[in-house]
Amino acid sequence: MASDRAVVTCPACDLEEAFEKLQSARACIERHRRETGHDPAWDLAPLSSGVERAGEAAGVCGIPGSADDIVDGE
Repeated sequence: MASDRAVVTCPACDLEEAFEKLQSARACIERHRRETGHDPAWDLAPLSSGVERAGEAAGVCGIPGSADDIVDGE
C-alpha cells in the first residue's frame, strides 16, 4: 500500500493535495506559483533514519555565518 510522502497546501487559497512522490509535489508547487502567484508549501513525511543521518552529516554550506559555511573554496 502506497503512502503519502508530501502534502502541499497554500495559505492563500484552499489548495491541499497529497502526493506519493516528491517530484509530483514539487511540480504542483511550481505550477501553483506560476498560475496564481501564491506561495504554497509542503509538509514532508518523516524520512528514513539513514536519510536523516546523511542530511545531518552533510550539514549546511553556503549560508554566511553558519558553522559549515564554505569560504574561498575551503
